Amino acid sequence: MKMLNQILSKIAIKKTLGELPESINSIAFDSRSISENDLFVAIKGTQVDGHNFINQVIDNGASVVVCEDAPKEFLGKCCFIVVEDTNIALEELSSAYFDHPAAKLKLVGVTGTNGKTTTASLLFDLYTELGYDCGLLSTIENRIKGKVVEATHTTPDPIQINKLIAEMVENGVSHCFMEVSSHAIDQSRISGSRFALGIFTNISHDHLDYHKTFDAYIKAKKKFFDELPKTAFALSNFDDKRGMVMLQNTKAEKHTYGLNGVADFNCKIIENQFDGLQLQIEHQSVWFKLIGKFNAYNLMAIYATAVLLGEDKLEVLAKLSNLDTAEGRFEQIRTPNNISVIIDYAHTPDALKNVLSTISSIRTGNESLITLVGAGGNRDAAKRPKMAKIAVDLSDRVILTSDNPRFEDPEVILEDMRKGVDAVGIRKVLSITNRKEAIRTAIALANSGDIILIAGKGHEKYQVIKDEKVPFDEKEIVNELLKN
Repeated sequence: MKMLNQILSKIAIKKTLGELPESINSIAFDSRSISENDLFVAIKGTQVDGHNFINQVIDNGASVVVCEDAPKEFLGKCCFIVVEDTNIALEELSSAYFDHPAAKLKLVGVTGTNGKTTTASLLFDLYTELGYDCGLLSTIENRIKGKVVEATHTTPDPIQINKLIAEMVENGVSHCFMEVSSHAIDQSRISGSRFALGIFTNISHDHLDYHKTFDAYIKAKKKFFDELPKTAFALSNFDDKRGMVMLQNTKAEKHTYGLNGVADFNCKIIENQFDGLQLQIEHQSVWFKLIGKFNAYNLMAIYATAVLLGEDKLEVLAKLSNLDTAEGRFEQIRTPNNISVIIDYAHTPDALKNVLSTISSIRTGNESLITLVGAGGNRDAAKRPKMAKIAVDLSDRVILTSDNPRFEDPEVILEDMRKGVDAVGIRKVLSITNRKEAIRTAIALANSGDIILIAGKGHEKYQVIKDEKVPFDEKEIVNELLKN
């Protein structure tokens, strides 16, 4: 139970209808979870408008409804609080309900198209190795020290975020590392969270099904930095052409990282092999287990973050050099006959290009590269032909297959992908809708020394078919097929 005047203290209220109760039991924006004396926030979502369920939540016992549109008829058994934006109100209410937990630890947010999961996950691992009790909010999983909490979104809803961070604070966590998605920024899910540092990794074509235009997508990412407090650090990839755009209007202390010698934090790639990376960072030559130029950027973002937050440079490099990649990010499986199978989450044109370019820069050229890739259903369709073209341009053989088709026909998705391939390139392409069968075919086509890239799903242990998550663990499937 919480005193209502305490959690309303920062809310910009336009008007109230009815008498406010002294206290409420809990907050919710899902009408199905409302019970006696709860506060309901009516969110205008992309699929459903919570205002349509106001009568239902009142019947379920809600004592307060926060809404944007006041009811035409005053319903006397419930108090209404009218605000300009219920998304912002939900975040502020959630933070206040859990006693502003983000202000009680160092919260680091990572945003960008690619590299969010690797950067956030490795920061968690690094700071754990440095002796801190840490929390993680990521695509793969949420963690409170050693406890794993299943992740359902890249960035959870405001109630879940604040509940998790509050639990972290109760358990003595000093640092929390959070992936910050463009959806979460746009929907004000993190607007009240007090960040100590924000990281921008890069930006490329993604999520245009939601944002509609690339410019709107860029502005969503930039909003995160615009809202950082002046006490925070803003850390941006100088080598990305939008890197400095992110820092234009931030009140935070600005810093950059990169590989081209002009950023505040720089490194140079000395060696790039399937076994790892050798980087020169501030006159120190260090070997890392991660692979590829894109991971050099991730490592620099992590190193710069730790230094800005006051850690010893040499200790950070020593601990970082022993860390493994995040699950489903350039994960390698070696077969008995020396075939390399690489599983990677690359599901955008830029991410796929990065992974394939990394493989191309390391391979000898005497082996074949077989790429298996698909595209998600009911998502940004414009990237489908681009991804197929990239796969064909940078591979010897390509298998187009199903990803998470959701409510779309997988054959239609593959047809969209094939539109990006010309008459010469199409000779390299096989289309196999069944993803397990596609993996089996890739392994059957490979000879000793060849490389197979399985792109798109990475850490995911399921396929989304219609609205059902069907178990599908690619590492298990690969190992099972190799065994047989």
